Amino acid sequence: MKGPLFYSKILLFGEYGIIKDSKGLSIPYNFYNGALKKDENPTEEALKSNESLKRFATYLKGLDKDLVIFNSNRLQKDVDAGMYFDSSIPQGYGVGSSGALVAAIYDKYASDKITVLENLTREKLLRLKTIFSEMESFYHGKSSGLDPLNSYLSLPILINSKDNIEATGIPSQKAEGKGAVFLLDSGIVGETAPMVSIFMESMKNEGFRSMLKDQFIKHTDACVDDFLKGDMKSLFKNTKQLSKVVLNNFKPMIPVQFHELWKKGLDTNDYYLKLCGSGGGGYILGFTENIDKAREALKGQKLEVVYNF
Repeated sequence: MKGPLFYSKILLFGEYGIIKDSKGLSIPYNFYNGALKKDENPTEEALKSNESLKRFATYLKGLDKDLVIFNSNRLQKDVDAGMYFDSSIPQGYGVGSSGALVAAIYDKYASDKITVLENLTREKLLRLKTIFSEMESFYHGKSSGLDPLNSYLSLPILINSKDNIEATGIPSQKAEGKGAVFLLDSGIVGETAPMVSIFMESMKNEGFRSMLKDQFIKHTDACVDDFLKGDMKSLFKNTKQLSKVVLNNFKPMIPVQFHELWKKGLDTNDYYLKLCGSGGGGYILGFTENIDKAREALKGQKLEVVYNF
């Protein structure tokens, strides 16, 4: 048995902001993927995944039946038979490892599921997001449901606000373009829950709240608009501002050894860094107008291009 593939995702813009109604833009990232599987001779990794799926199956039984109904008997039977999630998506890297798993389980076991082939009205998208949010909360404590949504639909998702989301198109890539979005590997696994706790704690501070509204969300929204319009000049201007705001106000979310590199990008304009997901480790997102310059400036770092303009 091997189920269909579900891909990782990258939230280009909107980390933390979407908790407070900023815009967001999330794109599928096909470099990593995962699928439900059964094997005759499971590896240790597969056994661990199966154990986790057993707990997840129990959790799903407790979800509101008005929201979603699963074929629990079939799921239980498959899990008992050793089913696991075979995934190349790194965990704790901000690219949606639990999101792909949630999407795979919904796809295979939900009754009356909303499919990608039907007319995806805003109501259907929001319903899916709500279902996925409830499902993924098993892994994160609190989930927006966006990662699984992205993985399930394999489409770019534009978040206008909490209750206004739509599938969107993004400007097509230019293979020979010098401009690029890239990932930097911090080499550390990040954990979402502690980072979100730090953020929620900071939100009690009036100064932090107004910075979020007047600077962070303002620049995030502008970046999303610029990116979708393909206005690269304005995009880099706003990304620089966003990068600066993050360095000044989200230090705990940036691994210490990247503070200098972050500042160096702002000083030289060779690249601008931002958080990828909740931070604390995993990947860091980079934007550059000249990928050769960025590679040179970031020599010794593991850098992977995800999008060219």
